[in-house]
Amino acid sequence: MNQYVTGSAIKALREDRGLTQDRLADRLGVSGKAVSRWETGRGYPDITLLEPLAEALGVSVIELLAGEAVTNRNRAGNLSRSRLYVCPVCGNVVHSAGSAVVSCCGVVLPPLEAEEPDGSHAILAEPVEDEWFVSIGHPMTKEHYISFLAWVSTDRLELVKLYPEGPAAARLRCRGMGRLYAYCSRHGLFSIKI
Repeated sequence: MNQYVTGSAIKALREDRGLTQDRLADRLGVSGKAVSRWETGRGYPDITLLEPLAEALGVSVIELLAGEAVTNRNRAGNLSRSRLYVCPVCGNVVHSAGSAVVSCCGVVLPPLEAEEPDGSHAILAEPVEDEWFVSIGHPMTKEHYISFLAWVSTDRLELVKLYPEGPAAARLRCRGMGRLYAYCSRHGLFSIKI
């Protein structure tokens, strides 16, 4: 049987919070020996204890199950370090300004990795007044379409959601230098620098 939470994760997170095994046990209403068994891998916390255990350790249940806390290393707020996530179940688009644990529809989402556009995903950007008209010569069917276009710079993010059978184009206020992103429902994320 695979473990759903590792003893080393519980121990590391407990020590980071400055808790003894007995203090953690008191908070959860279990014995110190139970916490010791979890940390040595000779036992597992009951599933009903996951939420209180995560709270006592100062992490989310997802972080507890992943075995590490997510720390904000992006304190400067530079949006060029943004991460984009797309739910494969509902198509929800999620943005974070740095590393994050993101889940939707019960699925933990990995951050999208942008690739250089190929011929069928070429991103065209033309200046129009104070905006850019961004388009992609891509079919827009219910099975295969461009889901969104986004502009990300150090201080701005603009995302336009697109829908099947509509145009694969939008006007974006791209100021300064940054990156344009396009997400294909079949082939993933593409990006160009402008």
